[in-house]
Amino acid sequence: MRKYDEEFKQQAVRKILDGQSVASVSRELGVAEGILHKWKKAKLETSSGLEKEVLELKKKLREVEMERDILKKAATNRAGEEVRKIPVH
Repeated sequence: MRKYDEEFKQQAVRKILDGQSVASVSRELGVAEGILHKWKKAKLETSSGLEKEVLELKKKLREVEMERDILKKAATNRAGEEVRKIPVH
């Protein structure tokens, strides 16, 4: 079994907590997804209340930004459809 130093583990977990998927971090660093999940769980268990709140707020912000982007794209597509439906006389 390969040994990883603490700095490497922290950088891997930071990538995940910053929004990168576990699968992509796994591929990027060559570490099994199960190990990354274990490191993430350990980090969350040892985080202070304030750190946990910041992480939750960052996660919620990513979700809201994704929803906004989907709605913007849908609105843009819808506006294009409306323009095409207007008859030209």
